[in-house]
Amino acid sequence: MNVKDSFFAHVVGTPVERIEDLRLLRGRGQFVDDLQREGMLHAAILRSPIAHGRFRSINASVARAMPGVRGVFTGDDIAQGSNGSVPTIPLRLAPLPELVPFEQPVIAHTKVRYVGEPIAIVVADSLSLAEDALDAVELDIEPLPPVADRHASARNDALLFEERGTNRAITYTASKGDAASAFSKNPAPYVRRETFRVQRHTAVCMEPRGLLAVWDGARTKMTVSGAAKVPFANRRILAQRMDLPEECVDMIESDVGGGFGVRGEFYPEDYLIPFAARKLNRPVKWIEDRRENLLGSNHSRETDCEIEIACEKDGAILALRGRAWVDAGAYLRTSAAIPPRNVAQFLSGPYRIPNIHVESSVMLTNKNPIGTYRGPGRFEGDFFRERLFDMAATDLGIDRVEFRRRNLVSETDMPYPIATITPPEKKEELDSGDYRITLDRCLAEIKWQEKSALPGKLIDGRYHGLGIGCFIEGGAAGPRENARIVVDPDGGISVFAGSTNVGQGLETVSTQIAADALGVPMDRIRFYHGSTTFLKEGFGSYHSRSVVMGGSAILNAANALKEEVRAAAARRFGCAAGDVALGEGLVASHGGRSIALSELAADGLSAEGTFANHHHTYAYGAAAAHVAVDPKTGNVELLDYVTVEDVGRIINPLTAAGQAVGAVVQGLGGAFLEHLQYDENGQFLTASLADYMMPTATDFPDIRAIVLENSPCPNNPLGAKGGGEGGIVPVGGVVANAVANALAPLKAEPRELPLSPPKIWELIRAAR
Repeated sequence: MNVKDSFFAHVVGTPVERIEDLRLLRGRGQFVDDLQREGMLHAAILRSPIAHGRFRSINASVARAMPGVRGVFTGDDIAQGSNGSVPTIPLRLAPLPELVPFEQPVIAHTKVRYVGEPIAIVVADSLSLAEDALDAVELDIEPLPPVADRHASARNDALLFEERGTNRAITYTASKGDAASAFSKNPAPYVRRETFRVQRHTAVCMEPRGLLAVWDGARTKMTVSGAAKVPFANRRILAQRMDLPEECVDMIESDVGGGFGVRGEFYPEDYLIPFAARKLNRPVKWIEDRRENLLGSNHSRETDCEIEIACEKDGAILALRGRAWVDAGAYLRTSAAIPPRNVAQFLSGPYRIPNIHVESSVMLTNKNPIGTYRGPGRFEGDFFRERLFDMAATDLGIDRVEFRRRNLVSETDMPYPIATITPPEKKEELDSGDYRITLDRCLAEIKWQEKSALPGKLIDGRYHGLGIGCFIEGGAAGPRENARIVVDPDGGISVFAGSTNVGQGLETVSTQIAADALGVPMDRIRFYHGSTTFLKEGFGSYHSRSVVMGGSAILNAANALKEEVRAAAARRFGCAAGDVALGEGLVASHGGRSIALSELAADGLSAEGTFANHHHTYAYGAAAAHVAVDPKTGNVELLDYVTVEDVGRIINPLTAAGQAVGAVVQGLGGAFLEHLQYDENGQFLTASLADYMMPTATDFPDIRAIVLENSPCPNNPLGAKGGGEGGIVPVGGVVANAVANALAPLKAEPRELPLSPPKIWELIRAAR
């Protein structure tokens, strides 16, 4: 027979304070720059000073002869050490053969394609000596015409890759139904076409990137510390490019000062630093400075579009179509395909739109390459869509809240298919939820009805306005995640997971899941994550997948371990495993006898768990903003901001709300302040935090985040949905709608971000 286990109170669903914070706040964290090794050298990277050019020569002889310099490596040196060719950085997500020609070489060899592209690496006894030697490297580069923006890219007057004959790398198409017929039929009762633009910006992590590579020739072992986000994927890329078996490369995760999709991808330095360590047979450390961080870490967001909506007179949406152009920079590396794919596939958001046709073209320019940044493609798409919806509602004479409510996907529509993206083909469907609940809760929280007289009202010299928007958040990318649980000799539990900690509270929520599943207190669990030494396979943390994928793998491993405990106890009791009951602390009992877990530890108990899933989760919500706009200066003050999101089953309400607030602040930075700028020659203009404006603690003091769990996900055993990115997704559209609402008496309509004071002032002046 099978007896019933008896566990005590659950910790899943309770607001447990982050267990990792105490260590970090006491200064006991260990970041990559804290690491030291005997005989360690320091690396500095020489970067291209021009946006587009062809090498005539590189002379590093003087630099190599400088005291304390141990090595200078150029593209020629890398090519000689790599069978005559410079390795390239592959697409990790959505790879296609036709995109391979646009991959970035780990170091420029025959040509440079953006300011900041690595040209040489100098390794010396100290960082100051390495940086001094950079100035001694003589460069002779033939300038080529720069491709400064997507419009110049489309003209193809100058080509980044001459052999391809075009600067358009690929066009993705998202389609559903028959948009062309919907627009032309009868014709459609209402049609409006608009153009919108989102500026280039990115995550600026508190801690810049860094690496420490150690080569052990005797063991044929490369150990790289500073891994983040996707250590196993980066191990595979590095091993292939260094012609090593994967098991000869270890990626070690350190504490990380922020990730947000940018940190942890494979960059040129992820090859160059291990290459130098192997070549010199010495540990080599490289730490990015802030200029390099702004110049070389993945950029994102720069997209403009022409989109068109067709509606019935009552506001029912018939179709959505249009084109988007994504400025991808000079190369396509690791995650670059995701923003242009997402902006097309998820343009419809949480709305019932039967006919869709959206094309998204990836345009190459002489700028730093793009990648994913929290809510990639979705932030941009939501700005485009929600601005268009407000305009359409005004034209039709329909209240903008009612316009959205009429078109939201209903609970009875679930699962609801959205547009299919190609190539490669990927179908998606929204999984569960009543989207009207989050909309109504958001309106109540911001007191929409009470403030109904405010829009466009001039109070103390400032126009007031309200904005609203609805959104979805995709999460839980597959294909799988793995976990392993081991009973320690003292009866404690060690949990190993393939997820990585990029600041999202992974240690806390994973320990909560394990504690509940095993029926043991949280303080008996030791949690290990990310590093490739812990598991045979892991997939890391991106696309808001850690709880759903990693947590479900932990749950499966916990269930398997309980069976191991039963079997071990049954051998002691002389009974069937199914007759053993497990209680709090995994105490096994049968027939009046009991045995503690510590007594069974000698049996070497351990279990593995895998969770495989190809169904994304879809959290959903609504956000609203109240702003005041000074027409004399263009300054916008955010008076109130509310976001409400249903994330399925909540593991920890405290961390979930914290994630939402942090995401909102990042979104507000992108909506009002942040802008990575280049001039017409491809020179980078925002290479310091004096030029690249970011939000501070006093800029946006009134932000409220409410997380709900009304609609558990049906596709995983936890019922959880990815919830780390939803807060950022609607921000641009919501605050732009609020600004437009405030400036309605002046007929000023924002169509691009950022909503900086000069841009708002110009918008008002143009409207007048």
